[in-house]
Amino acid sequence: MGLTERQHAILEFERTWWTMDGEKDLLIRRRFACAPDAYYEELNGVLEDPAALDADPLVVRRLMRLRDRRLRARLDASGTEAHAK
Repeated sequence: MGLTERQHAILEFERTWWTMDGEKDLLIRRRFACAPDAYYEELNGVLEDPAALDADPLVVRRLMRLRDRRLRARLDASGTEAHAK
């Protein structure tokens, strides 16, 4: 299958949002008419779709690296808290 228009729009937004005026969360609310949490949940779903990698490999790989770093940081922080107790 392929990506929907909205999924393409999400990838486009992630490629260019930093060039726009305004905070990212506010831009998300305006453009996608949803809360940032819902947007990021949808973005994660897009990243898991193989069609996204075909559509925009640079953006998808960058976002997956960032997601993996954040996950590792959270896991490291929770591991540190557990060892401190």
